[in-house]
Amino acid sequence: MSENTTTNMYDEVLEVLDKLRPFLQRDGGDVELVDVEDGIVKLKLMGACGSCPSSTITLKAGIERALVEEVEGVQEVVQVF
Repeated sequence: MSENTTTNMYDEVLEVLDKLRPFLQRDGGDVELVDVEDGIVKLKLMGACGSCPSSTITLKAGIERALVEEVEGVQEVVQVF
């Protein structure tokens, strides 16, 4: 993947996260984009989301699904600590 493609994907991921962020913040959490590399989006869940027992479901069923649907090339979302 070229640097330009990665930069575009990074920006597109940020746009989608900005749409999702109010829902996370409503529950006392937030999300930080750490990196996008080879279709893998690395996110850090913060605040209440970082310690929530449902954070894996939020990450996979919510955030990952939205990113895969809306950003071409996203294959997976992983949580980093």
